[in-house]
Amino acid sequence: MVEISAAMVMELRKISGQGMMDCKKALQETDGDVQQAMALLRKKGLATLAKRAGRDTSEGLVVYKSTDNGKTAVMATLCCETDFVAKSDDFVATAQALVDFALACPADEGVENVLETTVDGKKFSDLLTETVSKTGEKTEVGDCAKYKLDGPGLISTYVHFNDKVGTMIQIETNDDATASAKAIKQTASDIAMHVTATKPLALDKDQIDPETVEQEKAIFAEQAKGKPENIIEKIVEGKMNKYYAENCLLQQAFVKDDSKSVEQVLANAAKEAGGQAKIRRFVRFEVG
Repeated sequence: MVEISAAMVMELRKISGQGMMDCKKALQETDGDVQQAMALLRKKGLATLAKRAGRDTSEGLVVYKSTDNGKTAVMATLCCETDFVAKSDDFVATAQALVDFALACPADEGVENVLETTVDGKKFSDLLTETVSKTGEKTEVGDCAKYKLDGPGLISTYVHFNDKVGTMIQIETNDDATASAKAIKQTASDIAMHVTATKPLALDKDQIDPETVEQEKAIFAEQAKGKPENIIEKIVEGKMNKYYAENCLLQQAFVKDDSKSVEQVLANAAKEAGGQAKIRRFVRFEVG
């Protein structure tokens, strides 16, 4: 049997991040082969993950990153079981690595694609397994989105101070000068914060699920039951307009100036910048 030296244990501990005893046992079981011992520790991580598969992952972090030129950006959530683990160095490092892998991922969407992406010779799924082994908690990618500019515009992000809720928004402009204007950049950031606070269901009413629209109309019609048909129609129309104003981003009253809609605020900023701008899309992610 190979003698397991303290140096071998320290080497494996440095690579794996596991405890001294776990590293020593893994080396003993693999006759001192560091790579096999690392694989064994990873397998134990998989076992931990399987054992905790039914656990609720209601804690975690919202993370984001963009390329240096700002043309591509990603936002994602990494989830775990407890706030204690969510604040640990290992979990935070994995969360930050997640957006690196998401940026490197050849596909623009799909969590499974990010899990299979390789950076510096390692798949993110393997990194996730190692994190589970270190923390002992179920850990999984909750959401992930990647935005790419295909013309003039900008991508703006906002993450709340608790790192548990955030928004990414893509704005199209008529030219690069408008996109780089201070007024547009500030307004884009403000709108991202607005989305984080107000939770809009869609960009505009055309993006709301038709089934949801019909359900709301039926509820409003039932509330007005007993009134003349033409009055019911007007009541339903009025309530639906209010519903759209509350739930559609472009029609929502802007949180920093409720005398204007989000659409009006962006139009004013674009005018100040000497161009035009419109919101193409947004995502809002929240942990828990």
